[in-house]
Amino acid sequence: MAGRTRFPARRTAPGALVTGGSRGLGLFLARQLAERGCTVTLAARDAAELERAAGQLREETGATVHVAVCDVRDRAAVREMMRVIHERDGLDIVVANAGVIQVAPVEAIGLEEFTDAMETMFYGALHTSLEALPYLRRTRGRLALIGSVGGLLGVPHLLPYSCAKAAVGALAEGLHAEAAAAGVSVTAVHPGLMRTGSHRQAEFGGDTRAEFGWFSAAAGAPLLSMDADRAARRIVDAVIRRRARLVLTVPAKAAQLAHGVAPGLTTRLTSLTARLLPSASGRGPLRQGNEAGLPRNPIARKIRAWGSARNDRAVRDANQQEPGPRTSS
Repeated sequence: MAGRTRFPARRTAPGALVTGGSRGLGLFLARQLAERGCTVTLAARDAAELERAAGQLREETGATVHVAVCDVRDRAAVREMMRVIHERDGLDIVVANAGVIQVAPVEAIGLEEFTDAMETMFYGALHTSLEALPYLRRTRGRLALIGSVGGLLGVPHLLPYSCAKAAVGALAEGLHAEAAAAGVSVTAVHPGLMRTGSHRQAEFGGDTRAEFGWFSAAAGAPLLSMDADRAARRIVDAVIRRRARLVLTVPAKAAQLAHGVAPGLTTRLTSLTARLLPSASGRGPLRQGNEAGLPRNPIARKIRAWGSARNDRAVRDANQQEPGPRTSS
């Protein structure tokens, strides 16, 4: 663990909670926290998936790992979960990570998809923050809200995700300003594409084969995406150091800079990019990546296989083997 930022020495292990912790980025973050001496609670909606993730972490790290079956859209359930963790382990670090990824042109989705994204990602982060803050004020703890480069600018075919993550980013910045006086740090995290195996759990609409093809290729491409374990290490370092903001991957930093300097030009360039993406093929139920199918075009299939190869290899470490409820990152 050389080179990793450690928590300040103390008599008892810090108590950490990661929502959306049963797979994807959440699981990588939990692994980093466990390796640095935390007692970790993983929260998600699927009990079997949680137990598999917890067993994986216990075997790999030897840490104490608990699970909490909790839907972060339900504030009362979040409140009870925080109480239990506080009484059992103490609550020193909270990472609001639960999310869904819906990939489709706006013509292929409706209000339901936007509502689902906002309830899971924004209201989930809000419920987590509001219920954690009273405990974090007692411990002068740390709170991290996982946003995305998709929240820094509107990404075509990811509009529900972008809208929800933009709200998460604003929440993190506002909470950072207001909680600082109580000694609580709030870190806004905006990762770019990461190899978390999320393409298997993401949901696709419109031409599902084509949408799955471009998304899975981009999410695993070496120059566009980042190794998930390295990303988690950077995020946990930032949380320990009480940084206000972290943007990960060179493309994400470039997109943030371009949008900040020339938002109109960036939006026009994004419009050109949107024309290269698959067109809508009518409305219908969204399908998970496990069921979306491969692109019909043989060249597109080869590009997807090349771009997604590293992401496919991350599936086991990220606990993305089986379809589950829509909570992924």
